[in-house]
Amino acid sequence: MDETVLITGCSSGIGRETALSFLADGWEVYATARNPADIQTLGEKGCHISTLDVTEADDVERVIDEIIDEHGHLDCLVNNAGYAQPGPVEDVPIEQVHAQFDVNVYGPLRLARAALSHMRERGKGTIINVSSAVGRVAVPGMGIYSGSKFALEGISDSLRGEVDEYDVDVVLVEPGPVDTEFYDRASDEIEGVERSGGYDRFYEMYGDRQAVDGGMPGAVHPKEVADTILDAANVQHPDARYPVGTVAQLTDYARILPASWLDKLYGTVSELSTSDWVKKFFD
Repeated sequence: MDETVLITGCSSGIGRETALSFLADGWEVYATARNPADIQTLGEKGCHISTLDVTEADDVERVIDEIIDEHGHLDCLVNNAGYAQPGPVEDVPIEQVHAQFDVNVYGPLRLARAALSHMRERGKGTIINVSSAVGRVAVPGMGIYSGSKFALEGISDSLRGEVDEYDVDVVLVEPGPVDTEFYDRASDEIEGVERSGGYDRFYEMYGDRQAVDGGMPGAVHPKEVADTILDAANVQHPDARYPVGTVAQLTDYARILPASWLDKLYGTVSELSTSDWVKKFFD
C-alpha cells in the first residue's frame, strides 16, 4: 500500500526539499502552497499539487478530503508552512502578531484536527510539526515568532500524549538557521515595523547581521532538515524532538541555563554587535 504524505509550505526551502525527499523515497506526496504556480515544478516531478492556505479552514478540509477520497488514508502530515515577523515585542503591530500565530499555530492545529480523525480510525499516522530552535529558547527581537513556536511546541507535547493510544506519533523538528529565503522575507517584514524609538540598538544589530556575507551563521542546507523529517516519518517509534544543526543542538542545551545567564549573554552580544565586530566574528 502506498504511503501518503501531505506537506504544507512547499514553494521553496524546507517544504520543497521535503517534498522531493519523500518523493524519492517512494511516497505519494501531496505538496501544497498558497500559490500553485510556485509548486508547478514539483507537479512535473510527480507530486500531487494543490492550493492550500493554512489560515483557511475550507482549504484544509478540501485537501484532506481529496487525499482520503483518492487514497483512503493519510500516513503523514508535515506542518511546515511558517511566517516570521521579527522586531521588538513593543514594535510589532498586533495585526502582525495575529497573522503570525494564524500561520504558525492555528494553521498546524487546523490541519492536525482535520487529519486526526482519519489517523485515529486507522490506528496509524505521524504528525510532524516544523518548529525552530527559538521555539525552545527565546531571543530578543524574535519574541513574537518565538512565542508562536513555543505555542506549537506546547500543543505538540500535549497532543503526543493524547493520541499515543491510537498509535499516532507527534514529532517536533527544530532547525536552527537554515539557508533559505525565509530570512530574506523576514528581513523585508521588519522594514514595515513602526519603530517606537526605544530599540535602536536592536535594529542596528539586526542590520549588521543582514549585512554579513554568506548568509546566517551556522545555517544548514534545507535538505538536511528535509531528510530529518523523512527519517522521523519512516521510524516506527520516532523521538519527540529532532534538533537540526549545531545551533539547534547548542540551543537545546542552553535552555537549561538560568535565565539570568542567558540575559547576560544577550546583553554582551548586544553591546559588542557593532558592524565591524559582527563582520569579523562571522568571517
